[in-house]
Amino acid sequence: MGVALRKLTQWTAAGHGTGILEITPLNEAILKEIIVFVESFIYKHPQEAKFVFVEPLEWNTSLAPSAFESGYVVSETTVKSEEVDKNGQPLLFLSVPQIKIRSFGQLSRLLLIAKTGKLKEAQACVEANRDPIVKILGSDYNTMKENSIALNILGKITRDDDPESEIKMKIAMLLKQLDLHLLNHSLKHISLEISLSPMTVKKDIELLKRFSGKGNQTVLESIEYTSDYEFSNGCRAPPWRQIRGEICYVLVKPHDGETLCITCSAGGVFLNGGKTDDEGDVNYERKGSIYKNLVTFLREKSPKFSENMSKLGISFSEDQQKEKDQLGKAPKKEEAAALRKDISGSDKRSLEKNQINFWRNQMTKRWEPSLNWKTTVNYKGKGSAKEIQEDKHTGKLEKPRPSVSHGRAQLLRKSAEKIEETVSDSSSESEEDEEPPDHRQEASADLPSEYWQIQKLVKYLKGGNQTATVIALCSMRDFSLAQETCQLAIRDVGGLEVLINLLETDEVKCKIGSLKILKEISHNPQIRQNIVDLGGLPIMVNILDSPHKSLKCLAAETIANVAKFKRARRVVRQHGGITKLVALLDCAHDSTKPAQSSLYEARDVEVARCGALALWSCSKSHTNKEAIRKAGGIPLLARLLKTSHENMLIPVVGTLQECASEENYRAAIKAERIIENLVKNLNSENEQLQEHCAMAIYQCAEDKETRDLVRLHGGLKPLASLLNNTDNKERLAAVTGAIWKCSISKENVTKFREYKAIETLVGLLTDQPEEVLVNVVGALGECCQERENRVIVRKCGGIQPLVNLLVGINQALLVNVTKAVGACAVEPESMMWGLTLSSRLKYSGMMRGHCSLKLLGSSDPPNFVFFRSRKLRNRIIDRLDGVRLLWSLLKNPHPDVKASAAWALCPCIKNAKDAGEMVRSFVGGLELIVNLLKSDNKEVLASVCAAITNIAKDQENLAVITDHGVVPLLSKLANTNNNKLRHHLAEAISRCCMWGRNRVAFGEHKAVAPLVRYLKSNDTNVHRATAQALYQLSEDADNCITMHENGAVKATQREDDEDEDLYDDPLPLNLLLDMVGSPDQDLQEAAAGCISNIRRLALATEKARYT
Repeated sequence: MGVALRKLTQWTAAGHGTGILEITPLNEAILKEIIVFVESFIYKHPQEAKFVFVEPLEWNTSLAPSAFESGYVVSETTVKSEEVDKNGQPLLFLSVPQIKIRSFGQLSRLLLIAKTGKLKEAQACVEANRDPIVKILGSDYNTMKENSIALNILGKITRDDDPESEIKMKIAMLLKQLDLHLLNHSLKHISLEISLSPMTVKKDIELLKRFSGKGNQTVLESIEYTSDYEFSNGCRAPPWRQIRGEICYVLVKPHDGETLCITCSAGGVFLNGGKTDDEGDVNYERKGSIYKNLVTFLREKSPKFSENMSKLGISFSEDQQKEKDQLGKAPKKEEAAALRKDISGSDKRSLEKNQINFWRNQMTKRWEPSLNWKTTVNYKGKGSAKEIQEDKHTGKLEKPRPSVSHGRAQLLRKSAEKIEETVSDSSSESEEDEEPPDHRQEASADLPSEYWQIQKLVKYLKGGNQTATVIALCSMRDFSLAQETCQLAIRDVGGLEVLINLLETDEVKCKIGSLKILKEISHNPQIRQNIVDLGGLPIMVNILDSPHKSLKCLAAETIANVAKFKRARRVVRQHGGITKLVALLDCAHDSTKPAQSSLYEARDVEVARCGALALWSCSKSHTNKEAIRKAGGIPLLARLLKTSHENMLIPVVGTLQECASEENYRAAIKAERIIENLVKNLNSENEQLQEHCAMAIYQCAEDKETRDLVRLHGGLKPLASLLNNTDNKERLAAVTGAIWKCSISKENVTKFREYKAIETLVGLLTDQPEEVLVNVVGALGECCQERENRVIVRKCGGIQPLVNLLVGINQALLVNVTKAVGACAVEPESMMWGLTLSSRLKYSGMMRGHCSLKLLGSSDPPNFVFFRSRKLRNRIIDRLDGVRLLWSLLKNPHPDVKASAAWALCPCIKNAKDAGEMVRSFVGGLELIVNLLKSDNKEVLASVCAAITNIAKDQENLAVITDHGVVPLLSKLANTNNNKLRHHLAEAISRCCMWGRNRVAFGEHKAVAPLVRYLKSNDTNVHRATAQALYQLSEDADNCITMHENGAVKATQREDDEDEDLYDDPLPLNLLLDMVGSPDQDLQEAAAGCISNIRRLALATEKARYT
């Protein structure tokens, strides 16, 4: 954070010591990111939020003591927090106007209290505390260089004797991450700004000079440079000011004001301090806001300039339009040629485009469109590239300039073309998938009479007065606007343009009538696209500020219908729609008391419902979710969730369900106690509400605390009862998903067993869609981690349906099925009933009414087993398929499926009789599993090592995998820091040592030394496996020498050798000695045997030295 504040923030010319932050877009962006970091700190890092700063952060606040409520001791002029440090000092102290804060927790709460004043408080804090890291963590951090990395911070803190060093380390790392984030965010912000060039400024000034002079027909009285000298780079500013990006200074005399001294810089145009009276020098300090260009600045400062520009706007824009047409002519021809080449049926679509343009031209002739109309007609074409790029980076878009110079227009066009090309290649979403192709009614088709009647009404809308317009709107609503024919009739005759134009009138009745029609017809995907193309969404967003509640409701509902695809959601956000929609949620003050609500309060509830409905549609975008959170939507949604209005609850829960996929939202949902209300609404009679509540729980239950809250509030029983209704598949998928995630906690599994949910889940393993099966099998996989539940699944006949699902192609389903099958295979009874047979079976003959099967792989004479039941015979053949299907999944390209299948094979091999013969029966199976040791995925490697440990229990299989090169492949994995992989790798090495000269081979492939270092791990499973592996390896003398060289033997010589240099690593022996006292007999023998072999080598070496 220190580097970002020093390097990127822009301060006034008063200097670093006394200056203040300038009001620039970059400074504002940095402050907003700092606010987001501090606001979420108390949720993301609750332990660190309690850390007391070394020195308090002090500044003058604009907050009054009355703004503080619970948790604070408030008087007329002072405020003290009830939260204190170990010395009893309050962590927040306000003595108007100065405030002192000493923890991140209090900083977060202060921003919540400040509400709309967050930015002002953050600015004051940064200005008063130039080096906040020193005040937070201490003066030692003042010596840290800008290029210091995380390891420097870690080294500094670990050498400190402070008992809070660990928390300091975490905070230092978090602040370092924030610093990097601010730097990256600022670079993106800067890269998106289009800088002014000297040539651009010069052309703008020359263009304004052409329209300057005396008289009412000019835009300015005069405009001139302060300096006549022009440098070779085109700048007129002194060199020491050019370093700051300044280009020139101009004196402008408008018709209606005093002379203005203006600075033109690469970052924009602003008013400076003017010329001094004595020497005539320019006072360079900025005195106002920064504007995009000179014309925008003058429009803001001089109403007369703006008025005359509008009068001369025709000729002014004609000159620029000719330039644009000449520049854009060739690209348009190329695009047209590409369309003709690539798109089939282009002649027909070209004809349809001409029809659209015909109706637009007719509308232009009959009506005189406003300036807004001109902008919205070209809305998609002019701004699409810029909007997409802004959406990718910051989600913030500046409005298009009213006029730009030729050079600037060319720069904008080139950059936009590059951006559009890049985005079209990299975008993961395709708008063509979301926006259906436009199609029109064929002229020769037999159309119903309603089609022609609606077209007549549209004509009245175009040419009638106010009364005729209202009557036409009412008559149009009498038609069945839900029918596609009526919807397309309005569009085909140009009715959409008229309806959108009516939204800009001052007549409330016309607006209401137009919105009611647009709300109905916007259910059509093609109409939605047309509304966005015609610029209807920005107008609807502006209506959200209307004092008329009916207009607010209709506009929000129409936005909810239109914002079903990506481009529409982006337009809503870029025009400030998210903030306005969140504000609508604050209308329902008494929504929790519907019985006593008046008509006025009922309208408030309806406004909030429509706002939630629109936010639900908009929340399918990641950027919009973040915008909703920043606008303060979570507390308002939590309050609305307490209402008993079901029509209100559905969009509220729907919005929460969409947003709960984000980690920030899940933390806030816990903080706002939303889980309790979600559980409560599971008992509702409304199936849609139940579905969304279950889905929200599914999204939130990734966190253990949330799973516990669901259980404590009694949410498990209604979830189990909802399993019995299987007609509504969408609700069933949501309920099974919630059960799956809740089953991760063992306490919840016990409850589900009491509610008989496991038996119900087994019954859902057949005849269900994949989205249900994924969740059902996932839940069973979690439940089957306990023996009682495995017995229930087996007795209910759940093994066979699980095995049948192994033939699917859905990756998520395969991962869950293999986990469930592996859990069931832990029980030997399940192996007999559903997964394998103890011997390889082969048909030796078939007789009527029975079958004989020959048992292979035995040294005894062939035995024959006769089954009189064909049904039993088929069941046994199916049992063979379980392990075979699991083995075949090792070829799946998805690493999660491979790993899950390998884990499932471990108990199958372990609990199968004659497992060795069974494994060899799969052609190429052993070679396949050995080759998986070449994978880069740690989970795949750990699972394969575990499978090899079980396979290698059979000597013949061990010999085969040795021939396939298992020893060098295992040795290559020895230098790993992953404890899970270490555990299973050591077990695999231990098993593989039991064949031939594998012990020697492991030593030759440098696997011994890394294994010795495994004893330093904190994982007891790693210790146990390593001791067994070292015991096996220590049977070879060369391996014992390697252990000696790596510290294992040095530790054993403490009593016999006085050279302390040999005892620098006593840890291996200590751990081995501890393992000798383990209650595990195998571990005792392995540790003791390893120590014995190492000791014998040490004594032999010592004897050889003195002999």
